[in-house]
Amino acid sequence: MMDLYDSQRSMRHMRKLAMQRGVVAILDVGSSKIACLVLRFDGPSRLGDEGEIGSLAGQSGFRVIGAATTRSRGVRFGEICAMGETERAIRTALQAAQKMAGIRVDHVIACFSGAEPRSYGLDAQVELEGQMVTEQDVARVLASCDVPEYGEGREVLHAQPVNFALDHRSGLSDPRGQLGNALSVDLHMLTVEADAVQHLAHCIKRCDLELAGIASSAYVSGIASLVEDEQELGAACIDLGGGSTGVSIFIKKHMIYADAVRMGGDHVTSDISMGLQVPTANAERIKTFYGGVHATGMDDREMIEIGGDTGDYEHDRRTASRAELIGIMRPRVEEILEEVRARLDAAGFDHLPSQQIVLTGGGSQIPGLDGLASKILGQQVRLGRPLRVHGLPQAATGPGFASAVGLALFAAHPQDEWWDFDIPADRYPARSLRRAVKWFRDNW
Repeated sequence: MMDLYDSQRSMRHMRKLAMQRGVVAILDVGSSKIACLVLRFDGPSRLGDEGEIGSLAGQSGFRVIGAATTRSRGVRFGEICAMGETERAIRTALQAAQKMAGIRVDHVIACFSGAEPRSYGLDAQVELEGQMVTEQDVARVLASCDVPEYGEGREVLHAQPVNFALDHRSGLSDPRGQLGNALSVDLHMLTVEADAVQHLAHCIKRCDLELAGIASSAYVSGIASLVEDEQELGAACIDLGGGSTGVSIFIKKHMIYADAVRMGGDHVTSDISMGLQVPTANAERIKTFYGGVHATGMDDREMIEIGGDTGDYEHDRRTASRAELIGIMRPRVEEILEEVRARLDAAGFDHLPSQQIVLTGGGSQIPGLDGLASKILGQQVRLGRPLRVHGLPQAATGPGFASAVGLALFAAHPQDEWWDFDIPADRYPARSLRRAVKWFRDNW
């Protein structure tokens, strides 16, 4: 039985093989849409281990040569609930992206939201065997971290060293090659429900694809939407998706906390659907064209044709004022933001030197949302769009594609994680990381 460390190392190895071949697919499996990008890499010269990589790095390392999106099916709250339907949706998006790129793709890097993420902060210290910090010393200090009992049925999705200290000098991003006596590390570990990862891995395998990496949507959205200064000084990224809202906090260019709220834009749509008694597709159209969260005096007079095709003339010609629509939408949006506020308070966001909050994701496009968010979450709120990357079609540059673009940056230059270092088997933490990763053994 293989353990998690080996499975993640295998995926990293597959990623390297895919990049040597020069092409890899990016798959963002969301509750409302499934987006697929096909990336072409410039060549192996770009793939050196350059240590810590900033968020803007890798821009010239790859180019988007294919992009496609399709309506998501079989996904609720960011988790797969109908395998066959999700498989068909993934195949549809992938085939369209491959057709645009004119090339076949075998390796895919995927991200997903939801799955009840939980963050842990671990630390450890070791005495150096020599004067200079080597790769083995970093591996030893990571292996010395005391992993908590994170519960049955959960897996570690990310385990990133966020800070190294050498003797009394803290804040080192990469201590290798430096001189000292004692090395300590702070590690951020993110666990998610194992079922969600298993289902995604199994679904991708059923699509005849090799999984070359997996990431949390909240994390990759932050990589794409936060500018370098925000990642350095401290900022939160709120990814308002369809079925769930991801929360991630960054400082010193590393994610230090992630969580998810099991509500999103689809809940606003279903409220409109029930409040105005219209089908969901109609409710989505009304939300997109006329929605908002801030009512003015004019909104009482602006009438919206609800429409319908029941055949009943009176029923199909109904109208509602925009103020009525805002009255339906605002309470749900406030509820989502209140939940996000509770998550940020629990994470101690108030203690960061900078309290910038960036809203992204498809749900962030509701007019007036930034004003409402600044009242509930704090003063420094802005709407974020993903970074521009080479070859990205204009249609895929909106906030709804933050996860897909962030995953492309993550694929080109992943940050160092636990499994990038050769931790000897006898040095594994005794308790949790020795647990078997059944899904990897079952699926590969």
